[in-house]
Amino acid sequence: MSTDFVYNFYKKETYTMVTKDTGIIEAVQNHPEIMEVFAEYGLGCIGCMAAHFETIGQGAGAHGIDVDALIEDINKVIAEAEANK
Repeated sequence: MSTDFVYNFYKKETYTMVTKDTGIIEAVQNHPEIMEVFAEYGLGCIGCMAAHFETIGQGAGAHGIDVDALIEDINKVIAEAEANK
């Protein structure tokens, strides 16, 4: 599994961040709120058959997307969602 665990010192909680090696479907199933980020980048990954076996890095790279920026934005959305729970 290619996720990192982050400890939020303020809320004393942990949450899982995605990396470029995280599977697209795995990431979306665990964090449906990130579908908006994919849409903002023009990625229709959710409806693509390749999403079932590609990582975020592979999918973004195939479309010429800045993978690091995408991952950063995805993890911001995850952190915000976790903070609002």
